[in-house]
Parts: sequence; C-alpha cells; structure tokens
Amino acid sequence: MEDLQAIRRLKRGDIGGLECLIARYQGKALRTAFLITHDEQMAEDVVQDVFVRFYQRAECFDESRPFEPYFMRSVVNAALNLVERENKGYSFADEDTSELEELLEQAASVEEQVEYNTLKWQISEALAKLHPRQRAAIIQRYYLEMSEKEMSEALDSPPGTVKWLLNAARTRLRSLLGLERMAE
Repeated sequence: MEDLQAIRRLKRGDIGGLECLIARYQGKALRTAFLITHDEQMAEDVVQDVFVRFYQRAECFDESRPFEPYFMRSVVNAALNLVERENKGYSFADEDTSELEELLEQAASVEEQVEYNTLKWQISEALAKLHPRQRAAIIQRYYLEMSEKEMSEALDSPPGTVKWLLNAARTRLRSLLGLERMAE
C-alpha cells in the first residue's frame, strides 16, 4: 500500500492506515532516533510519540507532500528536543550497527577488520562529542541522504545556516579525528 493510501485510510478513521505506515517506517525511524539520542528507550519513545502525534493530526497532513521526509524530519526534531531537554552526554561506543557488521564479515583479513573497528569506534566517539544539532545535521546529510535544500526546509532554516552547521560539524569531526591536515 502506498503512503498516500495509508494516510487516506487513517483520515477516514481506519487505524490500518497507521499500521501500514508503522510497518514501513518504524525501523528507519528507530535507527535515526537512536543515532541522535544513543539511548534505545529514548529512541523508542521518540518514534512512538511521533507516530501518535501524526495519528492525532493526520487530517491536517497535506497530501500533496511526500510523507517520508515529513515523518523523518519530525523524528529528528523530536529526538533533538529530547536530547536537549535531557542534556546528557552520549557515547556511541556500543552502537547497534548490524549493517556495518555485515561488511566486517566480508573483510578480507583480520587486520582489515581491526582497522575498520578502530575507525568505526573513533568516528562514533567523535560523533558523540558533537553538539546534538551538529550530530543531527551529519545524520540528516549522510545517513538519511538529505540534500542541503531538504535539510533547510526540514529545519525551517536558511540554506546558509544549514551549510554553516554542516561545515562546523565536519570541521569539528576532522579536529576530533586528527584529520585537520587532510582537509587542507
């Protein structure tokens, strides 16, 4: 079933429409929220809250717009708001990366696996040290593969602000990873 059909069912009061949307987007939404909060329970709460809010306000959804960017933007914003409210420090050292683990299994040698694990850990630690807005910008750009224009619309910010945020996040990551010379 297409998103639009599910949304129309939901607008008619058929909860089956919501079930279809949950089945399609819950996994991606949980991964996205977890990458921002780095707390499984918080991520689940964020995604559940966003689905409930959409259910309550489904009749207001503009059917001319695609659902996925709207929904994922809501997840990112809700996760950011929760992290900023909680004001906790996060470590990505225990990140659930099943897709990355599959790549490790395909590595040609143990040495490559060790190097890859070390790099993954360093990147995760560096991401954890970013400000939540910078971390969200990196996730939107590189994990959700959003364009800067889409990010600008999602954040309701001018394109220059998004570019600045991404640049600041990349600069900070390079600094944390000791890659300043490579950027020059």
